[in-house]
Amino acid sequence: MPRSRIISTGRYLPERIVTNEEMATLVPTSDEWIRERSGIRQRHFIHKEMGASDMAYEATKVALDRAGLQPEDIDFIVFATLSPDYNFPGSGVLLQHLLGMPQVGALDVRNQCSGFIYALSVGDQFIRSGMYKRVLVVGSEVHSTGLEYNEHGRQVTVLFGDGAGVVILEATEEEERGILSTHLHSDGKYALELCLINPGSRKIPRYYDGIWEDGTLYPHMNGREVFKHAVTKFPAAIKEALDANGLTPDQIDMLIPHQANLRITEAVAQRMKLPPEKVFSNIQRYGNTTAASIPIALDEALEQDKIHDNDLVVLAAFGSGFTWASAAIRW
Repeated sequence: MPRSRIISTGRYLPERIVTNEEMATLVPTSDEWIRERSGIRQRHFIHKEMGASDMAYEATKVALDRAGLQPEDIDFIVFATLSPDYNFPGSGVLLQHLLGMPQVGALDVRNQCSGFIYALSVGDQFIRSGMYKRVLVVGSEVHSTGLEYNEHGRQVTVLFGDGAGVVILEATEEEERGILSTHLHSDGKYALELCLINPGSRKIPRYYDGIWEDGTLYPHMNGREVFKHAVTKFPAAIKEALDANGLTPDQIDMLIPHQANLRITEAVAQRMKLPPEKVFSNIQRYGNTTAASIPIALDEALEQDKIHDNDLVVLAAFGSGFTWASAAIRW
């Protein structure tokens, strides 16, 4: 049975950089307040009208060029995002059209911060089954146009940024390389602790009087609850991936966690007893880019020569749902 391996990566960040100092002109906050709570110093916002599919297109062009491939060499698209261009259709088909690809299938994944690993797992299973040879896996988010720029929303607004990252999966017969395993979990009991409620299909009518005033058009986060669960679920997911492959934490060469909060990443590294050089963080420069954070970080880690052949790379995520996930990869 074939296994899938990542043969190429790419990322795209919008040109506009919003520092904490500029953020303090948009909402009542300060550079010190943001850095102490999240580690974030700046983030990227779209500088012109563009959607998740547009940024994914730019990142995909990079990945294709690095792999020496053309769009027609891709058999399927799995697109993870919580901020699609439109409510429907999904952004996957828009990317397919932008790339001028043949009429390949495109699947959108809505698992928020865990979305990329969920999407990676789907692509991996398609390849393992023999259905496809190459799968494009995407994480892309435009947060900046949907944030609440006032005192009520500041604790969420200062955390998020825009960006896209992609990987190309390809079938391989090498038994010791590629994606070793993926692990997916959820607990809907906590769904409303981190959510965006409206516009939703539960309401009659969907667009009711007061929808603009009650705050439900903007993200809501119970920060303490999220932090409490994240610092336990992250290590549990990482351990699950290691246990499934007969590995131990000291064998990890690079851990790439979802870039939710630097304080969460530090707590996870401490629990796993991993030194800083084995844990990749770039949230300081990009903020939380949700489904895009892991592929962006992976692309940067490779660019910075932090990942080498035969390295054990572990991906882990936790977020809205609550959902959490991990993947073990032999590079």
